[in-house]
Amino acid sequence: MKQGPLILRLLDGRGQIFIGAVLTMAIVIPLLNLLPPSNPFHIPTYVMVLIGKYLCYALLALSVDLVWGYAGILSLGHGAFFALGGYAMGMYLMRQIGPRGVYAHPVLPDFMVFLNYKELPWFWYGFDWFIFAAAMVIIVPGLLAFVFGWFAFRSRVTGVYLSIITQAMTYALMLAFFRNNFGFGGNNGLTDFKDILGFNVQAQGTRAVLFIFSALFLIFGYLVCRWMVTSKFGKVLIAVRDQESRARFIGYRVENYKLVAFVVSACLAGIAGALYVPQVGIINPSEFSPANSIEIIIWVAVGGRGTLVGAALGAFVVNYAKTLFTGGLIAPFWLFGGGVLALAAFLVWKSRLPALIGIGGGAALAFAGSFIPGTVGTYAGLIVAAVAGATWILSTRPEAAGAGAGALLVLFFSTPFAGISLALYWLFALGALFVFVTLLMPKGIVGTFGDLSDRFLSRGKKKDGAMNGAVTNPSPAE
Repeated sequence: MKQGPLILRLLDGRGQIFIGAVLTMAIVIPLLNLLPPSNPFHIPTYVMVLIGKYLCYALLALSVDLVWGYAGILSLGHGAFFALGGYAMGMYLMRQIGPRGVYAHPVLPDFMVFLNYKELPWFWYGFDWFIFAAAMVIIVPGLLAFVFGWFAFRSRVTGVYLSIITQAMTYALMLAFFRNNFGFGGNNGLTDFKDILGFNVQAQGTRAVLFIFSALFLIFGYLVCRWMVTSKFGKVLIAVRDQESRARFIGYRVENYKLVAFVVSACLAGIAGALYVPQVGIINPSEFSPANSIEIIIWVAVGGRGTLVGAALGAFVVNYAKTLFTGGLIAPFWLFGGGVLALAAFLVWKSRLPALIGIGGGAALAFAGSFIPGTVGTYAGLIVAAVAGATWILSTRPEAAGAGAGALLVLFFSTPFAGISLALYWLFALGALFVFVTLLMPKGIVGTFGDLSDRFLSRGKKKDGAMNGAVTNPSPAE
């Protein structure tokens, strides 16, 4: 029996749709960007750059899903690998400025001249060559991951302890890069880039090429991850995730499998950072922020941990929502709304019609109550949500939980106009989104809809079999 090409053997239906969609974006969006602005199908350059950022984030989410979804390693430090790859590319771009900087120094970047550096630090040597910088994009994050993983995995540090250590590593790097004497631009970071491989980094054509490369490397990252998780290595990795002690007992060197996955994941994150920097035009220590690494975990959780495609989709969904709701009147409340929408989606998935009835009823009561004059009308949404929440706690009825979610949705959209400040609770909302998705809907968007479609298809097959007089195979227990 002939086997098809390796790429086709790696892809399931979900993967084929994903790669097809990314390839379509890589072709169509740059072409539409070339159309004149008067054309109704024209896509502005800033939109193309924004989607390019999403592609980099999707590759970063894939790298996290490889270790969290398939190896059980909850890393809260992947923002560090992303930032290190970005700094490696930023150093190359800074060396390309040359005498065109503010201080017109032929060798030293502007910030070094400002800080009275006399010569280029040794760790900047070689970054005037693109090949060297591209190698460092992979080597530096990979080396850090190797050293960290070597000690952590052989010391059998797991679970929340490993997560805390990865976050501490990221925070330590952030503090180091904030120092002016560290040689990386301090809190301002690296910016004011001019050229990449001799092409103007701000030119429309260069931005289109960067966009295309972001899409191609996203596909490359997906294929690498898919090849790893579908091979024998991936099967062992999943066994380590589910029963590490049992996998160790039957003879597998668990630490080696985890180390390989962790290093590959870090390298992919570094590539994502390198593609991100020339498109946004800056890299600074804020990219090391532990909050960024936590946000990556939320992308993966929302899209679907252990699905690869879901991780990339989660990065697109969350960041598009962030972009959409961080502009205009509703800007301070987008995270609050995201948490409520996640709760509403879970309720509908869990209880179907009763939850839908509750959501509609709670929304109607909150909307009608908003017309009551005075304080009661102003806080009608909160009142309905509080009563519904108390009822749900006492009765555990999905209708009551749905009513609370519906009232909160009305409150979310009416808050900017009612003058109620909810911006102070954005961290709570972000945490709520993570808790609801990871604990109550652990398979995320892709995993949940995949299960639902599988159930629907299996029911259809059973009905067809029954109508055709087919006899089902008995289960082993029978």
